[in-house]
Amino acid sequence: MLRLSKKADYALIAMKHLAIRPDAASASAREIAEQYDIPIELMAKVLQRLARRGLVTSHQGTRGGYRLARAASIISVAEIIQAIDGPLTVTACSTEAENCDQYAKCSVRDPLWRIRERIVSALDTCSLQEISSEVPEMPMAGVAAPMSFTKKL
Repeated sequence: MLRLSKKADYALIAMKHLAIRPDAASASAREIAEQYDIPIELMAKVLQRLARRGLVTSHQGTRGGYRLARAASIISVAEIIQAIDGPLTVTACSTEAENCDQYAKCSVRDPLWRIRERIVSALDTCSLQEISSEVPEMPMAGVAAPMSFTKKL
């Protein structure tokens, strides 16, 4: 099963938080961490990694913090995830061909690589703005609302 790391989840949360700030105001790692009950040290590391990858910028001082480095409409979900987790993989041979005894005879490697490309393409076409503009539905009491990642046309 394809699953994002906790750090990638936190990166998406932080990026969405920054995307919905009025007037592109800065937010501190502490502010984001406290709002979403995320350990401050972990949020700081995630934001530092996003800064190194050029997705956010950091500013020092009393009004300092982090803000998006580019418009939310041109930052893809794939960029955010890969900034934290590295390249998306669905099989071990995607990155470790020498460690696979079946590599030369594998009949599913190429189809799985194509599936990986489809997944990356889907994540690449979904912008931070798209996931930030979705208004969460209020679930009925005792019933969890399903998450939807479909693109609206």
